[in-house]
Amino acid sequence: MQTAAAASPPPTPSHWVATWGAAQQIPDANNELAAEHWRDGSLRQVVHLTLGGKQFRVRVSNVYGTAPLTLDAASVALAQTAGEAGIQSPTLRALTFAGRDSVTIPAGAEYYSDAVAMELKPAADLAISLYFKGEPARQTSHSGARATTFLAKGNHVMDATWADAGKVTRWYAISDVEVQAPRNVGALVAIGDSITDGYGVPSDTNTRWTDVLAARLRDNKDTLGVVNAGIGGGRLLKDGLGPNLVSRFDRDVLSRAGVTHALVMIGVNDFGIQHRNGPDTPADRQQLLADLKVAHRQLAERAHAHGICLIGGTVTPYVGSDYYHPEPENEADRQELNQWIRTSGVFDAIADFDATLRDPAQPSHIKPVYDGGDHLHPSLAGYRALAETVPLAALRRQCGATK
Repeated sequence: MQTAAAASPPPTPSHWVATWGAAQQIPDANNELAAEHWRDGSLRQVVHLTLGGKQFRVRVSNVYGTAPLTLDAASVALAQTAGEAGIQSPTLRALTFAGRDSVTIPAGAEYYSDAVAMELKPAADLAISLYFKGEPARQTSHSGARATTFLAKGNHVMDATWADAGKVTRWYAISDVEVQAPRNVGALVAIGDSITDGYGVPSDTNTRWTDVLAARLRDNKDTLGVVNAGIGGGRLLKDGLGPNLVSRFDRDVLSRAGVTHALVMIGVNDFGIQHRNGPDTPADRQQLLADLKVAHRQLAERAHAHGICLIGGTVTPYVGSDYYHPEPENEADRQELNQWIRTSGVFDAIADFDATLRDPAQPSHIKPVYDGGDHLHPSLAGYRALAETVPLAALRRQCGATK
């Protein structure tokens, strides 16, 4: 008598989750890539992943382009060593789009590559190589990469070594890497200004506070992607070196794959630029405070509508900064906003970065050991302290996805 074969268990449901990402901006003149490097030019850009997976894809961005952008060839591979152009040859794969080697991305759009079947480990360094025959009408980039991008003349995307490659420390035309992960795995997006972007971090070291947080999560066996969506000079309400945070929240947080949590820390540049550049009257300052609170409420409403938990980060001290020269009134405004962040009930959890970095002897100043030297940005020890401040319990709690 034959026995029926045991039924195979159903496959585990999976979805795409962001393992790396960067906020996009229009580069200023100092951060543009010269046209000669786009024309018949290859770019090899290295990104540090957070989640692993057996399949992944890359999102290429022309979101600020004013005309279609043609990507003529592309590849992916594991990087050989941080800060060097070489890749691990056995891992080299062509990157395709609907099975084709080239693709034209409309102005204002972003395109996903085809899925690549290759196992990635958490904390892997992925080299993304792009070849262009011509330059974009307007560039889409991330200026604060804190990572080396390599430049070569001609199509070298399938070459393992690039001799005498040029170097810049910016990313161009790449916005995400996503992996296939179980449905219960999500991602955190940290969105903010240069403190989130990692100002002062040595290139190719991956020591931003978000990198340290991703390592902390791995050490605690928590499986969560971490995406850094900081922009240096960024403000909540007005454009600066990049678009204002409210305007980019949908693209940088809500539209990213698998996002379950977001953390917002913003405000230094809103306070500082008004004081430095404007009349900064009591009425102006009160209006700014009111507008900052309304904007934070809007972010929370948008996040919750998409089932995303929003963590509020308090604004860190900056008295003593030669960049903004804050007065006691500006410090009082920072304290008022921070107290509102802590007590308003708008956020699902709080990361009290102010309490972590402030000097107990002078709460308006960064503690010397955490001061990067300009009394505005943290030192490497300060960035580590920020990562330790994020409450892991809040990252384990779900807010009820509706996406």
